[in-house]
Amino acid sequence: MFEYIVRRIVYGLLILLVMTVFTFVVMRLVPGDVVTLQLAQAGVVSEEQMAALKSEMGLDKPVWQQLLIWLKGALQGDLGNSLWSQQPVMDMIAKRLPVTLELVGLSVILSLLVGIPLGVVAAVKHGKWADQLIRVTAITGLSIPNFWLGLLIITFLSLWFGWIPPIAYRTFLEDPVVNLQKMILPALALAVTLSASTIRMTRSALLEVLHSDFIRTVRAKGASERIVIYKHALRNSLISVVTLVGLQIGILLGGTVVLEYIFSIPGMGSLIFETVSKRDYPVVQACVLIYGGMFILVNLLVDITYGWIDPRIRHQSSKA
Repeated sequence: MFEYIVRRIVYGLLILLVMTVFTFVVMRLVPGDVVTLQLAQAGVVSEEQMAALKSEMGLDKPVWQQLLIWLKGALQGDLGNSLWSQQPVMDMIAKRLPVTLELVGLSVILSLLVGIPLGVVAAVKHGKWADQLIRVTAITGLSIPNFWLGLLIITFLSLWFGWIPPIAYRTFLEDPVVNLQKMILPALALAVTLSASTIRMTRSALLEVLHSDFIRTVRAKGASERIVIYKHALRNSLISVVTLVGLQIGILLGGTVVLEYIFSIPGMGSLIFETVSKRDYPVVQACVLIYGGMFILVNLLVDITYGWIDPRIRHQSSKA
């Protein structure tokens, strides 16, 4: 198992390197640059000033040389400074990352609390009206974009009830009530798609396990239906659900970019939204690196969780 984890970490680092190079090149292919935007904002555009500012920012060097300089700093834990605010990128991320992690974590918890029980009910009531209703609800949830749902939530709450989320953001430690009021609505909007996917995956996986031979054996031994479902069948069907959640983390992280901007949440998503339009290369580069690292880490944790859920997978990984 240890060798398997090390191998996955090595593969993850290679993927991060490819992502870094790709993002670095693509950002510089986008029309416009930070120097032009800053000088245009100042109302002064001259070739001498542009050349001087590019030289000061290190943008006058070839792209491959800029990439090597950035990679060298990243390996030393230095992600550079923002080209607009001159703040260290690490400090900006340290303030924003916990906010996004809270939003994603809250949405995952909500989706699992809703998705797994409804998926179990749909599987147990297979073919009945409850199953049909839950399946229609799940399909509807999959069809709704989270950013559109976020806009609807804000619009209807403000028009029908005269209530909008708090404008100022407070951490959970500073003010738990204000924090939850600010985070619960975007978390709900973000959790809808994952809840729908979890319902469908739990239902299909549980139905497959319930028709397996070992479940018939457990029932033949006189075990109650509750023990059959929750102790034996559900645990063996959780591998598919864990896989789904791990894969959906990337979608949740992508969804935060728009939702954080809509709900004025100062997280990583809104930071990317702001810095891409400003061509703030170091910040965008660091955000992509952090997002990629989190996605790879989650998938590694998913693989480790497989071994906890099913010991047979742990033994197979040790032999691989």
